[in-house]
Amino acid sequence: MKELSTVKTKENISFSELGISPRILEVLERLNFLIPTPIQVKAIPIAIEGKDLIGIAQTGTGKTLAFGVPMLQRLAFMPAKKGIVVLPTRELALQVNDALQKIGRVFGLKTAVLIGGASMGEQINALRFNPHIIIGTPGRINDHLERRTLRLSEVAVLVLDEADRMLDMGFLPQIKKILESITAQHQTMLFSATMPDNILLIAKKYMKQPVHIEISRSGTLADTVEQELFIVRREQRTRLLNVLFSQYKGSVLVFSRTKHGASKICQAIKGMNHSASEIHSRKSLSERRRALDGFRAGTYRIMVATDIASRGIDVKNIELVINYDLPDDPSDYVHRIGRTGRAGLSGKAISFAAPDQKNKVREIERLIRTQLKVSKLPDLGPIGEPMPMYAGPRKEFSSHTKPFRKFQGHSNGKSAAKPAYHSYGSGGRQAGKKSHGSFRKKFNSF
Repeated sequence: MKELSTVKTKENISFSELGISPRILEVLERLNFLIPTPIQVKAIPIAIEGKDLIGIAQTGTGKTLAFGVPMLQRLAFMPAKKGIVVLPTRELALQVNDALQKIGRVFGLKTAVLIGGASMGEQINALRFNPHIIIGTPGRINDHLERRTLRLSEVAVLVLDEADRMLDMGFLPQIKKILESITAQHQTMLFSATMPDNILLIAKKYMKQPVHIEISRSGTLADTVEQELFIVRREQRTRLLNVLFSQYKGSVLVFSRTKHGASKICQAIKGMNHSASEIHSRKSLSERRRALDGFRAGTYRIMVATDIASRGIDVKNIELVINYDLPDDPSDYVHRIGRTGRAGLSGKAISFAAPDQKNKVREIERLIRTQLKVSKLPDLGPIGEPMPMYAGPRKEFSSHTKPFRKFQGHSNGKSAAKPAYHSYGSGGRQAGKKSHGSFRKKFNSF
């Protein structure tokens, strides 16, 4: 493995200097992608050459484009070959799919999204149309491998995105099965925000002399995020939330350590007459999509989430991130507050810590190599005075109280998710290798 390289990019470098096809450059310009980020500057030329690489960069730095552009370009010139992108969460899979489609639609690109909570039958149907790129979570991809509805023998480009998060979530056995199912010679690109030992083990066993790119050291935070800490007892936290909501007028993302806690916090926020939604693993895929779309559109000013969303939310202009509970893993602190201050914009991150959580605070400070600023609590009023409670309907809990709820992954399960099959161009509905030919033909003639 090559030595670590800290990237220093020259000012005003353009995508045209990175070896990208003129056809893709025209699409990028049309989408207003003009100045590449440091991870894009360093990764795209290496990836276009077909080399294996490990890219370490903090969240929100443009990693999707860093692997998406080279993958699209390489597949356009590799007849009958496919790409696969493996991610930790459903939300990330859908976001990556949207990003790739924006670039590849003019070339007739087809993708299949394989995630839990969506119809297995629709996914099987999508795979029958021989997509160029498969995007999915480790568990559902393995489900298809076991059912033999998915074969990876034609995969030429593999991407493991947010690899450290997948390992944190216990997906190492599934990732190994995926890696071992790709029998053909292929390129592997691994992207992550941190560098745990398991990633080094994967690189040693499954990658070919990967180039190692590190844009920022593990635990590095965006300079645009201002951090603040309140030492506050649990019974005071809801009142402190209410004060902060009056001080900050933009969109707010609140992190809870548990699903049950997220529901209680969301209910309390609604009792303060704020528009709020919640997103966590107890919610179905359709409920999570509605909550995220509403937050993105401004229907909900406040989103309450567990760590499932610390890397799964790509929403612009989040003004404030609040850690209502400190995370169990200090690295999750980095990913949580990375939801604000994205793309060069300024943001604010405020954390609540109990008086007996000094050790947890020190663990976070050691990781980010910064001492958190401790602020004095504002006037929260008498502790005994009750806060207003949400008196509206509790529809969000109705589905959780039904016993033996139908497993969402079965083909007869209902889902409001996006269709797993996406096609663009006149040849998009043709099955088999004809669709690959259509993609390459359109790419080369664009």
